[in-house]
Amino acid sequence: MHTLWQSYLYFLNRQTEFWGAVVDHLILAGIAIGLAILVCVPLGIWTSKSRFASLTLMNLVNGLRVIPSLAVLFLIIPYLGLTSTSAIVALTILAMPPVLINTDAAFRTLEPAIIEAARGMGMSAFQRLIKVEFPLAIPVILTGVRISAVDVIASATLAAFVGSGGLGIYITRGFALYDYSILFVGAIPVALITLAVEGLLALLQKTLQPIKT
Repeated sequence: MHTLWQSYLYFLNRQTEFWGAVVDHLILAGIAIGLAILVCVPLGIWTSKSRFASLTLMNLVNGLRVIPSLAVLFLIIPYLGLTSTSAIVALTILAMPPVLINTDAAFRTLEPAIIEAARGMGMSAFQRLIKVEFPLAIPVILTGVRISAVDVIASATLAAFVGSGGLGIYITRGFALYDYSILFVGAIPVALITLAVEGLLALLQKTLQPIKT
């Protein structure tokens, strides 16, 4: 309890810095997750319809999943430097596999009868994709987004290693000074933000779940 009290006092004395770090953390995570969605949803649709794309991209993505995010960050630094761009690229790479895999699975598991019914109504391939397939696939895609969001928000603390701010600055500062009260100022909010975002996405997923008749 004493450590938590010291964390609270530390927070009170640095509220401006703290809320700035929260904003930086959310921006870094939000950009990475957004980029992963923009890139991987179209790729996931492609892999679900192309055997060549599936074999190529899925093997690549599964390979990326075993590389630690910190290792990815350090591999990128020589090319992009100690910048926010390095952190965003590393976090985007971390966010991509769950979104791509779930998008691929979502479109592969659609009921063929529904697709055939849409085709029988005279819908073009694009119309079927937009009006039928994508709405049905959204809940499964959101599962991938939830996984990515949890991973990215937690891993965005690594941005502190490249001077990009975020709540990781308190974790690295706490480790450097062997002061757990400072470390908790970063770790506890990260955990709370992760739980809140996961809960909101779970609620959104439930809302968008098709009603079974």
